[in-house]
Amino acid sequence: MGKKILLILMTLVLTAALTAGCGGGKNNNTAGAGDEKVLRHNHGEEPESIDPALSTTVDGGNIVIACFEGLTSLDEKDLPVAGVAESWDVNEDQTLYTFHLRQDAKWSDGQPVTAYDFDYAWKRALHPDTAAEYAYQLFYIKNAPEYNEGAAKAEDLGIRVVDEHTLEVELSAPTPYFLSLTAFPTLFPVRRDIVEANGVQWALNPATYIGNGPFKLAEWQSKDHMKLVPNEHYWDRERVKLDAVVKTFIAEAGTMLAGYEAGEIDVIDSVPFSEIDNLKQTGELQLITQLGTYYYCFNVTKPPFDNPKVRKAFALAVDREDITNKVRKSGVPATAFVPPGVPDTAAGKDFRAVGGEYFPVKAQPEIARQLLSEAGYPNGAGMPPITLMFNDNDEHQIIAEAVLEMWKQNLGINVAVQNQEWKVFINTRHNGDFQIARHDWLGDYNDPMTFLDLFTTGNGNNDTQWSNKDFDRLINKARLATDEGERMATLHEAEKMIMEDVIMIPILYYTENIMIKPYVKGLVKSMLGFTYYDKVDIVK
Repeated sequence: MGKKILLILMTLVLTAALTAGCGGGKNNNTAGAGDEKVLRHNHGEEPESIDPALSTTVDGGNIVIACFEGLTSLDEKDLPVAGVAESWDVNEDQTLYTFHLRQDAKWSDGQPVTAYDFDYAWKRALHPDTAAEYAYQLFYIKNAPEYNEGAAKAEDLGIRVVDEHTLEVELSAPTPYFLSLTAFPTLFPVRRDIVEANGVQWALNPATYIGNGPFKLAEWQSKDHMKLVPNEHYWDRERVKLDAVVKTFIAEAGTMLAGYEAGEIDVIDSVPFSEIDNLKQTGELQLITQLGTYYYCFNVTKPPFDNPKVRKAFALAVDREDITNKVRKSGVPATAFVPPGVPDTAAGKDFRAVGGEYFPVKAQPEIARQLLSEAGYPNGAGMPPITLMFNDNDEHQIIAEAVLEMWKQNLGINVAVQNQEWKVFINTRHNGDFQIARHDWLGDYNDPMTFLDLFTTGNGNNDTQWSNKDFDRLINKARLATDEGERMATLHEAEKMIMEDVIMIPILYYTENIMIKPYVKGLVKSMLGFTYYDKVDIVK
C-alpha cells in the first residue's frame, strides 16, 4: 500500500474516532465564531495511574496537575508560586514551614480544601501499605523515612495541622527545593472520604475523581480519550479560558501528525524523525529543551549484566552523536546522567559542566571489545541470549534498531528486541523482568537530587535493581547537609559512583519535538515535562 493512501486512511480513521469519542458535532476550532474553545491535545500513551500518590509518569502527571493543585504551583520558569497556600513563613534555619491556606480554595464538588486534606494525602503517600513509588519525595519531612519503613508512628511525623487553614511542616534539614516539591503531584491533597469510600477505583471514575485544580475529569474512554472541563469551584476560575481539553491516546507518531495536518488535533508532542527537517520549515515545529535524560537501564542482577565490564562494553559501543544527529535529529548526546541546565553551588555554574563527562560522544569499539574479552566473552563468544525491551512506540523502535546495529558492528553481538504496551512495560520494568530496557527520566524539580536519589536502595523508581549502601549514605548525607557546597560535592560523588559502576547507558539529553497550531496561545510546556492548560486560549 502506498504511503499517501495509507496516510489518507489513517487520517479518516482518526477523524472518525475523534468525532465519535468527543460526542460528535462540528470541529470546534475551525467552525464559526461563538463555538466552544476546545483544545485537542494528543496525550500519547494512556496513563497507568492518575492517583496523585501513585502516578509516576509524565503522562499521568499531566492529568493530575490539571485536576489538582498543591500548596504551591510552578510558574512559566518552573519556580514555585502561591497555590492553595496563599503565603508561608519559614524559620531562620529553614527547617520549619508554616503554610497559610487560602479561604476560597475548594474541591470540584464545592467542599472547602483544608490543611487536613494535605495531612491525609501526605501520610497516605508515605504509608508503607500504599506502596507509593514516589514516597521518597516526602523523606525531607522529619521522621518520614522511618514512618515509611514502619519504624515510626504518624504522630512522629513533622506534619501538624494547626487549624483548617494552617499547616506546619518540620524538615529534618534545610531543603532548598522544598517549595518546588510542594508543587509536585505526590504532595497534592486528596479527599479522605472519597478515597476511603471508593478504594483504588476512586481515581478511575470521573464521578469520584474529585480534585481541587483548574480542571476536572468529565470523560474517560479507555484507549480513546479523556475530556477535562473547567472546575467551576476553582479559586481562580477566571484564569481558565478553555471550555474543554480533549486528550487523545495515539502513540504512533505518523498517525499523530496526520491528525494534526488534517486539523483534527491542535497539539502533538512527537513527530516522525523522518519528517523533522521538513516540518522545521512550517514554523509550527518547536524543539523544547527538557530537563531529562533518555537512557537504557541494565538489570544489574541478571547475567550477563551482573558484570560491570559487560555493562561498560555495551555503553562504549553506542555512538551517541549518530543517534542524536542522524537518527533522532534532535537532542544532545548524553555523556552522564544529570543533564545540563541544573545549577551547581556557585552562581552561574552548571552541575554538568562542573561534573564533566563520563562517557564519550562517539563509540569506542576497541575498548569495548577489550572489556568484553576481559569479562570472558572474546568477540562476544559465549554471550548468553540478550533481549532489549521497550514500550511500543515508533521513536523507541527506531532508536533501538540503531543501537542494536551498533552492538552488532562494535561488539559482534546480536541482541533481540521485545516491545510491550505501555502499562505492561512499566510493570515489567518495575518488577525487574528484563535484562536491558529503555528508560528516561525528567527532573521533578531543578536540582541534581531529583536524578540521583532515584538509585537508592528500595526506591520505587530504581528499576536497575542496583543497591549500594555507600551510595545510599551519600544521598542521605546530601539530604541532611546544611552547607550547600558540601551538599553539591556529595551529589557529584554520588553521580560518579553510578557512572563508574555503569548501571545505565546515557544516550541523549531530551528535547521534545512538538507542534502547536498558531491559534493556540498560552500553552506552557515545562522543562520538567508537564503541560499546563490553565492559561491557554484559542484565538483566531
